[in-house]
Amino acid sequence: MNWILENNQRIPRLSVAATSAKLFQQVTHRTHKLQLDPLQPVRKKLDGIEVHDQKFARFLYKAIPSQCPFERDIAFFGHKVAHIPPLCKLNPLYEQLVGLRFRALCYLVDECGVDLQSYS
Repeated sequence: MNWILENNQRIPRLSVAATSAKLFQQVTHRTHKLQLDPLQPVRKKLDGIEVHDQKFARFLYKAIPSQCPFERDIAFFGHKVAHIPPLCKLNPLYEQLVGLRFRALCYLVDECGVDLQSYS
C-alpha cells in the first residue's frame, strides 16, 4: 500500500477518483455555506404563519390564487395563436405562498367545518 505524509501523519494514498470526489465534496460544501439568500427571512416568516382565525383564513384562501393567473391562451378570430405558460414557478416565494394557502384551506375545512364551494 502506498502511503503519503500529511500533517506529519502517515495516511494511505487514495485513488485519483476518490481524491477528486472528496475534493469536489469539500468545495461544494464550502460554496453552499457562502451562498446568500436575501429572501430567506421572508420565506421563514411565511412558513411560520399559523392560521387560527376564520376571517384571516378566508382572506388568505381568497387572496392567494389556486392557479397561475398569468396563464393565457391568445386567440385570433377564434383560433388559438399563442399560449402564455404559467409563470408562477418563477416566483421565488411560490412554495411558501401555496403552503400558506393550503394551511388556510385546511383550517377552514378541518377546524371550522366550512364548505369551500360557497367561497368559490
